[in-house]
Amino acid sequence: MPEGHTLHGLARDQSQRFAGKRVQVTSPQGTFATGAALVDGQELDDVTAHGKHLFASFGERIVHVHLGLFGKYTAGTGDPPEPRGALRMRWVVDGYWTDLRGATACAVLTRPEVAAIVARLGPDPLRPRPNGRAAYARIARSRAPVAGLLMDQSVLSGVGNVYRAEILFRHRVPPYLPGRDLSEDRWRALWADLVTLMRAGLRTGRIVTTRPLDRSRPRGNVSSEDAHYVYRRTGRPCRVCRTPIAMQLLQGRKLYWCLTCQA
Repeated sequence: MPEGHTLHGLARDQSQRFAGKRVQVTSPQGTFATGAALVDGQELDDVTAHGKHLFASFGERIVHVHLGLFGKYTAGTGDPPEPRGALRMRWVVDGYWTDLRGATACAVLTRPEVAAIVARLGPDPLRPRPNGRAAYARIARSRAPVAGLLMDQSVLSGVGNVYRAEILFRHRVPPYLPGRDLSEDRWRALWADLVTLMRAGLRTGRIVTTRPLDRSRPRGNVSSEDAHYVYRRTGRPCRVCRTPIAMQLLQGRKLYWCLTCQA
């Protein structure tokens, strides 16, 4: 499932390409045909993201997309290719097109329905003027492991498996620490760092969490090998203490951490 910075990048790119124009919206697969007909030929106001949800505003009608595990957008210029497979939604305007496949949700909603979805979500580090107080209020009341709480979209929006593992390592937080045992000062530092990292991910289009001194090549471009501290590094030595990185399943997702640095 894509992390929040990917959704914000999609919202930015779609707004740049389509906003202010009348968009041809179709559903070659047919499963979104009714919704497509409601907005086809209408002017797109903008596309915004909250966590892992996209909202494309066509006046009072909003196309809501949640990519889920298998959803994916593709895009290109010129004439769009011949529709194939499960092509849920296609946008075309002025020589540019984008296709959506495999999304968990794709529906036309009203503004009150969108507000209800956003109300169920936790704060998003990439929204304007991000504030993590509401997230900490939920975390501080919970006995659940902090690693699980960070992935709960009702607590915090947009954080996925990579940011979860890396932010806990960077702040030396044991992943199974009960949420209520995480101090507010520690949370504030973690939140501020998360905002910085996710903004960098949005700007560059990739997740890099390592500090220069912890990379095999401190200078120059960061290779994929050097980009992370613990994510997908099971059994490999910790960049800081050389302890083999551990991995366990937590709520069906792989959790990575250092048994020494995050003791």
